[in-house]
Amino acid sequence: MIKFQAEIDVMPKKEILDPQGKAVTGSMKNLGLAEIQNIRIGKHISLEIEAPTAEIAHAKVEEACKNLLANLIMESYTFKIEAV
Repeated sequence: MIKFQAEIDVMPKKEILDPQGKAVTGSMKNLGLAEIQNIRIGKHISLEIEAPTAEIAHAKVEEACKNLLANLIMESYTFKIEAV
């Protein structure tokens, strides 16, 4: 078995309202940073997985994202995997 590290980013879909991102965007103006706009806030997930190949590790992380880590109705995700 090979140990892999997965780094996953889950973000609200572009068409979904992001109230937390909107609030932070508004606060940027109060800090004198009005040029920073359209902030979107998501989550970052880091995990380790053991698998015989990178392809199997990729498939397992994909399954975890689709079934638990991301709400596919409102969120999208990307990830990368590296052997450790």
